[in-house]
Amino acid sequence: MPMSAAPITTPGALPAGSSVSRRLGRFELKQLLGKSSRTMLWLAHDPAAGADRYLTLPRQQPVDAAALEAWLRGARHAARLNHPQLLPVTEVGVEERWPFLAGPAVPGLTLDVHLARGELPSPAQAAQWLCDVLQGLAFVHEAGLAHGDVGGYSVLIDPQGHALLLPGADVSASSSLPAGGSALAVDPGALRSQRDAGARDLQACGLLLHRLLAGQPALDEADPPTALLRLDREIVRLGWTTPQPVPDALRAIANRATEREPQRRYLGARSLQRALQGWLEAQADGGGGVLALLLDRLHSVGHLPALPGLLARVSAVAAMEQQRIDEMAELIIQDPALAFELLRQVNAAQFAAHAAGGVTTVRRAVQLLGVQGLRPVASGLRPWPGALAQAGADALAASLREARLAAHIARTLCPADMDGEEAFLLALLQHLGTLLVRYHFPEEAEQIHRLVDPEPGGPRGMTEAAAACAVIGVELETLALAVARHWGFDEAVLHAMRRVSLDAPVRTPDHRGDTLRLLASVAVEAAAATASQESRAVGTAAALARVSQRYARALVLGQGELSNAVQQAQRAVDAALLPRACATRACALR
Repeated sequence: MPMSAAPITTPGALPAGSSVSRRLGRFELKQLLGKSSRTMLWLAHDPAAGADRYLTLPRQQPVDAAALEAWLRGARHAARLNHPQLLPVTEVGVEERWPFLAGPAVPGLTLDVHLARGELPSPAQAAQWLCDVLQGLAFVHEAGLAHGDVGGYSVLIDPQGHALLLPGADVSASSSLPAGGSALAVDPGALRSQRDAGARDLQACGLLLHRLLAGQPALDEADPPTALLRLDREIVRLGWTTPQPVPDALRAIANRATEREPQRRYLGARSLQRALQGWLEAQADGGGGVLALLLDRLHSVGHLPALPGLLARVSAVAAMEQQRIDEMAELIIQDPALAFELLRQVNAAQFAAHAAGGVTTVRRAVQLLGVQGLRPVASGLRPWPGALAQAGADALAASLREARLAAHIARTLCPADMDGEEAFLLALLQHLGTLLVRYHFPEEAEQIHRLVDPEPGGPRGMTEAAAACAVIGVELETLALAVARHWGFDEAVLHAMRRVSLDAPVRTPDHRGDTLRLLASVAVEAAAATASQESRAVGTAAALARVSQRYARALVLGQGELSNAVQQAQRAVDAALLPRACATRACALR
């Protein structure tokens, strides 16, 4: 039987912030704190408890008894949740045919009130508030629920500056549990609905972050549920004229959080929270975040696993003791993990005095350590695939092949009066950030890869820097440079490790270090061009021609020179020490 109509003066018929004195059942409604087209939040006095309460109610009464029961069932599930970033629900009930959730009126102001007073947070504060909200929201989603109406009215800032997520009242379809409440008999249709509702929650968080950074609602739409309906068909990007400067990394995170294309959105609340937290900690003095975690993992599991056949390689080098040093170096540099570890050890403090500007070649490292010193270096490396599962190992093998391809290209293009091994190693080092994230954070690395090189027919790919910022809150190059400093490399090497920006013109090099940097950069771009989805669409030759044209003047590249270097490099990589099975998997990934 349909329920009777609502009273003429509904609880939400007043503007937000209005102070009134009317009743809803036993509650005395004192102030409407905020509302959307779905939900409203009241400050009310509960005479039975002798205390004030926050009341969350839907904007419209349930249409019938079945709808009311569904709403109450979802609300009771939500009331069981207990998390520091969630306002606790102390009661679920019905008054005058209005269902409600009640919670303690803890001190604080809603985000809407803060913004109405002109109290725009700094970008760092906005990111921290969103992190708080996302921690609570992730807990809600992991319980099989959705919030249903994340917005400025549903976020409370407490006196300590922490953000709390208030309960949403749009809960009738947010639970994936059936009426009996058994987690063992989940309705697939309800589960899909819950996933969709969770995705809308995440988009609502993106709109909230946009509002905090831009100082105004996205799409000039103050009602979050209405803005969400428009988000699937309209583009939302953070403008360049924001009230406060927004760092590029945070801008990338905010824009991905409001992305129209589902393939480029964050996978879940924890993914967005990790990106924001990574950015926050990267801004903090003394580092932190992803970088601190990475440096900690370098100590526990090493930087990269050695390629298969390490023992045979080391034995082969030891047998060359009477042979030329460059032949030993050639064997060593085919394994990036072994080459990096050798350079790391010789650039430690006790070797600094032996070479002005640091040690930048494996040849010099072998001379300093001696052939017998190579064995303890190799013994410290984890065997392939280290801590990775098979999928992660295959992805790392593909990235290693691309890095080694770039290294061979750089050496092939290197002028005769320069050191080809330096160009080789610098091309490897320009891949260092990618390789480290592939090994230590494989899930995040795969997200970055999908954003940079989407499937054909999908949205246009992002730059690697923007994608990394959107996923982990910091550029891969920033991670690589920090690790290289940690290893003891000097500023000349750090300079050459910085790739030429894809958005900047390539300038004629001023000195030898600039030339090495350009050689590594053109090699990295060429190797990426051979493996990208774009090259498959337009053809490898066309993709390489664009790279060649970009660097032709600065490096005096002849017609076809880059294409020939790529072909030689591919043959060299295929003939090198990477086992055939591993190489086959790497090729298949690309």
